[in-house]
Amino acid sequence: MPKWDLGIWLFATVTSMAEVKITFLGTSSGTPTRTRNVTGQVLSFDNGVMWLLDCGEASQHQMMKAGLRAGRIERILITHLHGDHCYGLPGMLSCMAIHERRDPVEVVGPVGIREMIETILRLSVSELPFPLRFTELSTDTTLERMNGWDVSAHPIGHRIPCFGYNLRETPRPGRFDLAKAKSLGIPEGPLFRQLQMGHAAQLPDGRIIAAQDVCDPPRPGRHVVLLGDTVDAAGIQHVAMNCDVLVREVTYDAGHEVKANQWGHSTSTMTGNFAAAIKAKQVVITHFSSRYTDSDADGGVAQLIRETQACCPGTQVHAADDLWTFSVPFSQIESHESPEVRKSGSPA
Repeated sequence: MPKWDLGIWLFATVTSMAEVKITFLGTSSGTPTRTRNVTGQVLSFDNGVMWLLDCGEASQHQMMKAGLRAGRIERILITHLHGDHCYGLPGMLSCMAIHERRDPVEVVGPVGIREMIETILRLSVSELPFPLRFTELSTDTTLERMNGWDVSAHPIGHRIPCFGYNLRETPRPGRFDLAKAKSLGIPEGPLFRQLQMGHAAQLPDGRIIAAQDVCDPPRPGRHVVLLGDTVDAAGIQHVAMNCDVLVREVTYDAGHEVKANQWGHSTSTMTGNFAAAIKAKQVVITHFSSRYTDSDADGGVAQLIRETQACCPGTQVHAADDLWTFSVPFSQIESHESPEVRKSGSPA
């Protein structure tokens, strides 16, 4: 393979095949069980950056078990202020300090998250060596783009103010048609990358080549929807349509709808129907009541999977376990030849 053919392939691998993973630190509702911790999830990017979604007690311990470094967390997204979703946060921040975090950390959550954290740090005489940048939520909010992802927060129904987070990766470059580029006399080298990034290029002979002459249209980035506790997720539905991954709680089975409504939680059918309504490609269920995860549980989590799947037959359903890592899929199937480079006439 010529030098720059290989360079294009490597560049494509870095830009379009960057892996994003969700690691579940805890999957139990309310309290931990013998086998499951309370809620926490880590979104990991291949450049080492991490985002934390919720932080129940012992989340820092779970991160150690998962081989994740707390000092790499740059953004913390809290869905609501019930203890099983945020009581681990002061300890996590202190752990990040011990691991020599110095760069700013963004903390996002409902109104009150700042007062809670600052009060605990003040009363415990704890000083962090990095600044905290708070964003408190009371309505639909668009956050600053970070790491190539746009994030927005949206109110969802629970007993106290609660938010779901909609994450969208910026569009990826279209595949580069190597044979077409060669037929146009484009010299191998930096011009390939310039065109692939969507910019026109001037050749040594003065011709101007437009990006669309040698590249397919940009392809959509990945789309992830992460929900907190909810009995009604209608507030985020308009932005969640056609997501690649939905993460939503299933605290109860279909027969406990009255209890779910009473406590502001979801049943398997509520989550399955929502997944079908937004046409989610995959859904990961979590936040299980101990009645399904204890060793003597009737039906167990398998029952919750079956009931959820029955409501959304076009969606693949997974059940999270503690320390399980899920790779976020791309929005469309990639070519097996190369992530970004294809031959003329090959499928887009």
